[in-house]
Amino acid sequence: MDNSSFKRAALLTLFLVISTLAGWEMYLRNKGYPISYDDDASLWSTKRRTVYQPADAATVFIGSSRIKYDLDIPTWEKLTGEKVIQLAMVGTSPRPFLDDLAADKNFKGKLVIDITEGLFFGRNKKRTEKTSSEFEEFYKKWTPAQRFSAVVDHGIESGFVFLEKNKFSLNTLLDDLPIQNRKGVFKRPVFPRGFAMNTSDRQCFMDERFTSDTIQQKIQQQNWGMLGSLDRTPGITGDSLTDVFKEIKNNIDKIEARGGTVLFVRTPSSGAYREAEIAVY
Repeated sequence: MDNSSFKRAALLTLFLVISTLAGWEMYLRNKGYPISYDDDASLWSTKRRTVYQPADAATVFIGSSRIKYDLDIPTWEKLTGEKVIQLAMVGTSPRPFLDDLAADKNFKGKLVIDITEGLFFGRNKKRTEKTSSEFEEFYKKWTPAQRFSAVVDHGIESGFVFLEKNKFSLNTLLDDLPIQNRKGVFKRPVFPRGFAMNTSDRQCFMDERFTSDTIQQKIQQQNWGMLGSLDRTPGITGDSLTDVFKEIKNNIDKIEARGGTVLFVRTPSSGAYREAEIAVY
């Protein structure tokens, strides 16, 4: 292939790639999808590194998905004059984050801990703390190259819908295929895409299509049931529960000894979900 043929092939390939991506982006925007950021370890780490602000300048939040939805960050910052540092994690217990901040001698700020009983006092500690522990390890090993990449990614993600990998990557789209569960194999239920959008400050929100569609809402309620949220098996008791409280108190004492403040909040739940929580906890 001569040089001119190679250039033509390269330009044609570039044109096809750009046309495909532009078409995909236009399709998603036409469907009404807003900009949503990947809630990954890099985004979490960019927030984790900012926890060293004075207590009267910022409040750190840890917890599960409820505080990521129920806290409206712009409203909080407008009313209090404080910045929000959102470190909560969907589907996980915040206890590893509390351990991490308690062990960090440079953290002396204000911490709000959101309690979702099924996760905070989870029966399966390995499952409920897996992701939060992974994010902590990523932060501790966060390289300068990864930090630079996070800045670049944030800038690009702010302009394109299709870059939200948790919704529009090939693997995620394949998860939508209606494949039945097989013996010994559990396919995680597919969440409606409009249910979990994410701002650059890590606030979760539901898009307008989801909030106006009762069918999608019903699907999401069924998903929680499939994931065991309505399980009424008794929670931890006895020495196991006592050890949890000792662990929490020890961590709070460390933070308060440095001049920090720790508060707890129990964000609301209702319906069958709330009934299960009352029965178990």
